[in-house]
Amino acid sequence: MDDRILLDAGSGGRASQRLISQCFMRHFSNPLLDRMDDAALLDIKGPLAMSTDSYTVTPLFFAGGSIGTLAVHGTVNDVAMLGARPRYLSCACIIEEGLELSTLDRVVADMAAAAQTAGVHIVTGDTKVVPRGMCDRIFINTTGVGEIFASPVPSGHAARPGDAVLVSGALGDHGLTVMGSREGLSFLTDVASDSAPLNHMIADIITACGEVHVLRDPTRGGLATTLNEIAEQSAVCIDIEESLLPVHESVRNGCSFLGLDPLYLANEGKCICILPQDKAEAALRAMQASPYGKEAAIIGRVAGDGKPGQVRLRTRIGGQRLLGMLEGAQLPRIC
Repeated sequence: MDDRILLDAGSGGRASQRLISQCFMRHFSNPLLDRMDDAALLDIKGPLAMSTDSYTVTPLFFAGGSIGTLAVHGTVNDVAMLGARPRYLSCACIIEEGLELSTLDRVVADMAAAAQTAGVHIVTGDTKVVPRGMCDRIFINTTGVGEIFASPVPSGHAARPGDAVLVSGALGDHGLTVMGSREGLSFLTDVASDSAPLNHMIADIITACGEVHVLRDPTRGGLATTLNEIAEQSAVCIDIEESLLPVHESVRNGCSFLGLDPLYLANEGKCICILPQDKAEAALRAMQASPYGKEAAIIGRVAGDGKPGQVRLRTRIGGQRLLGMLEGAQLPRIC
């Protein structure tokens, strides 16, 4: 094959077949995909959860992950947040003419490794090649489906006054890492993305607690924006304690230097869990038993008072401020 992707690799002819067989199939091969039909025939029981996401992150590779790991972890986590076991993914790639074949191979290998860790199969896909300048190297879309096992099904509409609010680990790592890699900020060398599959940890939380009201992953817009979304959906006020929020010192220092707020930075391996107060300790133990939840913490509660749709932060010095939803893009193209 050529060292770079040419336009004819997206034509559907022999060049396309060579790219698919020598790159995608070499890494993604499984009995469902290997049939090479126009669609995948799935043996899956309902009800189902389904989610889709597109990934345009730049740079393609960064400390702790890549566009390939994000394309698997992001969609797997979205499906898991509905109390489902992710089973299958699709993968569609839009590739810029001239992309190095070695770069594509590395991205696809990262996707395959991430899928294996998450326990999902990539069972169908599509590849398009566009002329130079029509996209930035490679964009990826993945769609995931999974089997619902939680009852009741967690939902952003289900937070209730008195519920505990937990987060599964330190905040802001991913957003700051991507910014540092993009801008060449050498003082951020101690920061790495938290990109990770959370589906196994989520299953353990649900098994341990039974009733979980809300599960969400605080990606774009970070913890503050996601809590605002939940507060609006559930028509409740949420209180969190600044002193309880887990933030790595390197992230705190980097944000202070750059004028950023870690509560609004993207995360790619964290979840927010809201559930009855009497189940909070069981949920915390389940999180901390996972390699992706060692720094989990109970950070607040759903208030019985306050204006519905608001998120209130109690500061370290005992004051209170409202955390609004992120306006615009603090850091574009972080996933």
